[in-house]
Amino acid sequence: MALTGGDVLLERGQDGRVAYLTLSHGRYTVITWEMRQLVADRFAEIDRDPEIRVVVVRSDGEHFTSGGDIAGFMEVDPIDFTDLGHNVTAPARSTKPVIAAVDGYCFGVGCEMALSCDIRLGTPRTQFALPEMNLGMIPGSGGTQRLARLVGLSRAKFHIMTATRIQARQALDWGILAELHDDREALYAAVDALAVKMADFSPAAQRTAKEVLDKGVDGPLYTGIDLERKAYAMLRATDDFAEGVAAFTEKRKPKFTGR
Repeated sequence: MALTGGDVLLERGQDGRVAYLTLSHGRYTVITWEMRQLVADRFAEIDRDPEIRVVVVRSDGEHFTSGGDIAGFMEVDPIDFTDLGHNVTAPARSTKPVIAAVDGYCFGVGCEMALSCDIRLGTPRTQFALPEMNLGMIPGSGGTQRLARLVGLSRAKFHIMTATRIQARQALDWGILAELHDDREALYAAVDALAVKMADFSPAAQRTAKEVLDKGVDGPLYTGIDLERKAYAMLRATDDFAEGVAAFTEKRKPKFTGR
């Protein structure tokens, strides 16, 4: 029987520049079909708001998420799987930088969502897994492609084709996680500090860096370098660049506007 309910809560930080998306559905944060679409809806709202500069994705359960509602998938018409993964991978398409605070299990579709975020921080109890092979299936929301690009083809094949979990220290060493923190409290404090730091940078520069990195890494080196060069030239004409130079010479903190 399909699970229903769950929520993806959207809150804004004290000054409105950081948006917090909280996955909410019990101890294991099982992601229902409705929650998948809510992720896309929330990001659409975030991307329309010019005041929001950084997004944090987290969970209010004991685990970031144990994955999706497996039984519910059996009740979905196969034609509805044509665009599977487009909703939960909205972090990758967002123009804002997205940080995932991953504590505990990060499995299945939850892992694919986390991999679509720009930066991931975790704790020693963080575990990543794409266990679809246990069901006679493969990941369907970008997991095969994003994991291979992050850790290399051989490692990705091993962990996907054997459904083997990736422990926190491995995830850190392989670049899945950017940092490890002692526990959830320390993790959330570090994520908050990082989000505020990134919100202070130029939104135009952050947006452009994300686009150049994401698109450049999928092409030949010379294509990425051309993309970088043109983006650099474009940013040279922004008010934010002029403000950054002025602040540097005047020895003060810049006030970026995104223009």
